[in-house]
Amino acid sequence: MLADYAVRTENSRGRRFPEPPHRYRSDFQRDRDRVIHSRAFRRLEAKTQVFSRRYSDHFRNRLTHTIEVSQISRTIAAQLRLNTDLVEALALVHDIGHPPFGHAGEKALDAAMREHGFSFDHNLHALRIVEDFELRYAAFRGLNLTFEVREGIIKHSRDYHPDEHPELGEYLLDQRPPLEAQLIDLTDEIGYDTADLDDGYEAHLLAVDQISNFVPHFEHGFRDAQRRYPSAPEKLLFNEALKQVFDRLVSDLIENTRQRVDAAGVRSLEDVRRCPERLASFSPAVEEERKQIKAFLFDNLYFSPALEGEKDDAERIIGELFAHWMEEPDDLPHSYREKSGHEPLPRVICDYIAGMTDPFISQQYEKYCCP
Repeated sequence: MLADYAVRTENSRGRRFPEPPHRYRSDFQRDRDRVIHSRAFRRLEAKTQVFSRRYSDHFRNRLTHTIEVSQISRTIAAQLRLNTDLVEALALVHDIGHPPFGHAGEKALDAAMREHGFSFDHNLHALRIVEDFELRYAAFRGLNLTFEVREGIIKHSRDYHPDEHPELGEYLLDQRPPLEAQLIDLTDEIGYDTADLDDGYEAHLLAVDQISNFVPHFEHGFRDAQRRYPSAPEKLLFNEALKQVFDRLVSDLIENTRQRVDAAGVRSLEDVRRCPERLASFSPAVEEERKQIKAFLFDNLYFSPALEGEKDDAERIIGELFAHWMEEPDDLPHSYREKSGHEPLPRVICDYIAGMTDPFISQQYEKYCCP
């Protein structure tokens, strides 16, 4: 049974191009399936999360991270009696707009665009993908997703001001997104914070003592595991401790969001939309712990000397390729040369690069920038 404030499929604002209902799948289930079957979704398998395949092929990539976020999101949504089909679709599509080489790639692409008076935002790029770039249907361009999924793509992690983004006017920028969308940025954080601790430990870049000093609940969990399993290998004790951190984040998000909804007197979806602030959140104590984990990862993993070379490579490859195609647009594929006739060339190049996988952009770099 859905909560009164959940999004109901039958009340969806519908698709840009009307379609008859499916015999046995709801509209949000169809959206989920369209995302899964898209080319952009498949490309996530070859896009870096934190560790590229040059480092190891055992660690998370964008696709496996997305699957983990989907699982976390469905679990939390079910406990809050939200629309799990909508949440799953949003979780699966939330990273579809990321370029190659992880956050280093996004930073480099944004920097290249700003040199020409533009910018890159992976949420807005994801909307372009599902609205325009995916070509699977004869009746329309894009995936023709429901309004609620398109709204969640751009609003799940931040609020866009109507004056700065008039092109997004249809997405109710003066209102909060539904709780189903509000959850995604938080479940994303749970997913990558715990996964990056795991991969960092597996890569021998993070040590148990090091994590224990900065993540107090991890230290508590590790000591508890040592008492219960005194002969277990360190890796299995690490897993037990990380499970406790994971459970603490998930359980707190469920309970705190439920309490905030009750305290705000929310009784309907419209109440959620009219709320002065987002209702999905961690409690103050756990939010502080989350910030500690994130700061620890930035200081000890993301900007570690071991990964610095890959970051430099990513920025160089994207920057030099972008500059090359600005000078030699005839080297772009035919379809992108055609697009440059009615769209700014920097935007066309950005669209091309953002859709690439790590291996493909490396091949393009060898072809055009390493004669």
